[in-house]
Amino acid sequence: MSIKFINIGFGNIVSANRLIAIVSPESAPIKRIVTEARSRGMLIDATYGRRTRAVIVTDSDHVILSAVQPDTVAHRLDIKENNLKEHLMEEDE
Repeated sequence: MSIKFINIGFGNIVSANRLIAIVSPESAPIKRIVTEARSRGMLIDATYGRRTRAVIVTDSDHVILSAVQPDTVAHRLDIKENNLKEHLMEEDE
């Protein structure tokens, strides 16, 4: 398995292999997850002071705040996976 990275905005990059969820920050349960992560010291704020538009949960229990829309992050992840599949298919030929 290759290591893939995904841009979450403003030059911040996370390992795509570690992502569990990319969600919108508006709901009460997500706000609670962010608050709990902050109190545990597991919150990473990658918004550069801008409005939080996506909350990313990782398999290491870190919670990452991003100023990029969840759809945009998911689209970037999907593009990475498609490019990897195409690259692997070309190698097989």
